[in-house]
Amino acid sequence: MPDVNAASETPPDYSDTVGRAVLETIRGYGVDAVFGIPGTHNLELYRPLADLGIRAVTNRHEQGSGYGADGWAQQTGLPGVVITTSGPGLQNAMSAIGTAFCESRPLLVLSPGVARGAEFADVGTLHETKDATAMVGAIAEWSRRVTSGAEAVDAVHDAFALFRTGRPRPVHIEIPLDVLEAPADVPVEARRPRPLPPRIAGGPGALAEAARLLAAAQRPVIVAGGGSTDAGNELTAIAERLGAPVLTTLNGKGVVDERHPLSLGSNLRLAAARAVAEDADALLVVGSKLGEAELWAPRLEARGAVVRVDISPAQLDKNLAATVGLVGDAAAVTGELLPLLPAEQRIARDVSAERAAIQRESRETAPETVALAELIAEALPDDAIVAGDSSQIVYMALGSVLRSPRPHTLLYTPTYATLGYGLPAAIGARVAQTQHPVVTVIGDGALMFCVNELVTAVEQRLDVTVVCVDNGGYAEIRQNEVDRGMAPVGVDLVQPDWAALAMAFGAHGRRIERRNDVVPGIRDAIAAGGVQLVHLPQHLLD
Repeated sequence: MPDVNAASETPPDYSDTVGRAVLETIRGYGVDAVFGIPGTHNLELYRPLADLGIRAVTNRHEQGSGYGADGWAQQTGLPGVVITTSGPGLQNAMSAIGTAFCESRPLLVLSPGVARGAEFADVGTLHETKDATAMVGAIAEWSRRVTSGAEAVDAVHDAFALFRTGRPRPVHIEIPLDVLEAPADVPVEARRPRPLPPRIAGGPGALAEAARLLAAAQRPVIVAGGGSTDAGNELTAIAERLGAPVLTTLNGKGVVDERHPLSLGSNLRLAAARAVAEDADALLVVGSKLGEAELWAPRLEARGAVVRVDISPAQLDKNLAATVGLVGDAAAVTGELLPLLPAEQRIARDVSAERAAIQRESRETAPETVALAELIAEALPDDAIVAGDSSQIVYMALGSVLRSPRPHTLLYTPTYATLGYGLPAAIGARVAQTQHPVVTVIGDGALMFCVNELVTAVEQRLDVTVVCVDNGGYAEIRQNEVDRGMAPVGVDLVQPDWAALAMAFGAHGRRIERRNDVVPGIRDAIAAGGVQLVHLPQHLLD
């Protein structure tokens, strides 16, 4: 006999759930793509995407979702958004969340959680996690478990306010499953974007003192970090007015066009570059913590006055004490600083000797790798966006060899230095825009961390070229072992047929056998379009 009660139940109304309210709020701030993987518990975050005009990019691992969102964010100026399912899906994204924290990148992660009242139950429900909010909160800027749709929407608004006025770092919103799937308790007007707070521009007294120190300097130098990337015009004008050479971190690469006569590039890992900054009688540091991972040295030892600009007060004396500290947004502060400097531009300092010393040190440090990087750079269009990875070809060479005309044209993670970033970041960059060609340069070891994302790029019908520099495994770690008197262990790795593997994914693959074919081979791959893999085997380094 049929179950009359079951047949008469009213089906759930999913027309306006809390999940929709959250995504509608995010869409209002301009986000039109999300990265993630649909799962049993997060479907009400996926249901409204098409209706809201939001593109869903399905990665093949949530770590790739986080890195894809990061690449997208660097091209759009908006935070990247990741949707994970509960438990393992969220845990898979943790490396990307840690990366966003260390590199100061705006990332918003949404995940479902156990229903209200089931916290810490430990009864074996699907994807049950002891404390997901605490887990993510240990590495993110903040992580919140909300208890209502109104709280969830407020958390989204708070995230966007943070990204505008604070140090951009990852945030996580956990929405209990019973809340996520419930009818929204949020009025339409509450979902609309809130006016973002104005950018902080520093205090007048500190600005005047900073201008005095810089104007009086005979050898001023500028160091620009990742927090300065929206201040390129202002920093270029300040450099020209002071006649000051400009050094950047890798995260600040291209803030001042690296073809500019005063640019010394993103070379702080080299002693010759650090010496330029340390010899300055006034050093202007904008948006950088001057961390060891960027310097490849314990600290920068400045001999003159130090003016520091940062959105976070906690950064002003970190790793190098400030003579004058200016708290505020880089573009706002430097915009206020510029008119306080002498109107007449100084004669630009001739930095050709310093540039030559930096280039010489780079080549001497890794001559074969730099030579190959120069060929790769020669093959790239001037407007290319290059996603790097924590591979020798990038951090030993390409980061210095590339001359970036603007910020966010080298996507990289110098501090967290994770493997598997390059390909998904390139995918995100390509999803964000189609006017610039996108290439990832990645070592074979790093590519194995994200090779599954080749099929994501194919599925999304993207034009992405992957340049795989194959040195046979983990070459730097191999050298570390040898330097410690160890027999190499776990570092000489079996290689697939990379070109054939790409083709198995539905991409195009080609193997370069001669050094003379590197430049035309990469150029042909970019011109052909689609997903292309160019394999550069290690013998080309010999």
